[in-house]
Amino acid sequence: MVRSWLVVVVIGIVALGVPVHAQDDAALAEVRARAETGDAEAQLDLGTMYAFGRGVPQDEVEAVRWYRLAAENGHAPAQTLLGAMYRIGRGVPQDDAEMVRWFRLAADQGDTAAQAALSVSYAQGRGVPRDYVRAHMWITLVLSRATGAAREDREDWAKLRDLVATQLTAEQLAEAQRLTREWEEAHPRE
Repeated sequence: MVRSWLVVVVIGIVALGVPVHAQDDAALAEVRARAETGDAEAQLDLGTMYAFGRGVPQDEVEAVRWYRLAAENGHAPAQTLLGAMYRIGRGVPQDDAEMVRWFRLAADQGDTAAQAALSVSYAQGRGVPRDYVRAHMWITLVLSRATGAAREDREDWAKLRDLVATQLTAEQLAEAQRLTREWEEAHPRE
């Protein structure tokens, strides 16, 4: 359940939710020009175009290159997608440490897809030591911050949170709730 859920949340929802504006050669040239000047949104768009072969030949290595540029510019959705590419080994070798690094950068900016992915990583012990307290914290943050299309998955996220909670003692659950409150206080909503 958790594995297929992560793929749907991180790859499907995030990638399909990324707007790709280039519909013809002129639009592609415009997106590429903006991307080459450091526009992180255009870099993300171009990466997504290459990842899915939209208006360009599908090329996962090129997708990763553009995702990385946007991610290094601090663009949270690009960080999430780059983490997903490391998770599944698309365009880069599969690397759980890099996956977690990029997910954490995006999660700390409030990206709910990255927070969900990080929760699953902690629950599975993938790229980090298994830690149900932190898994609970991250998925609780997703539930409290999800907006737009992400809100439609609240039921699935609530099920994941409840599944993780079955692994916690009362003291661990209290610790997860404390960590959630502390994170919320340190990262006020804009």
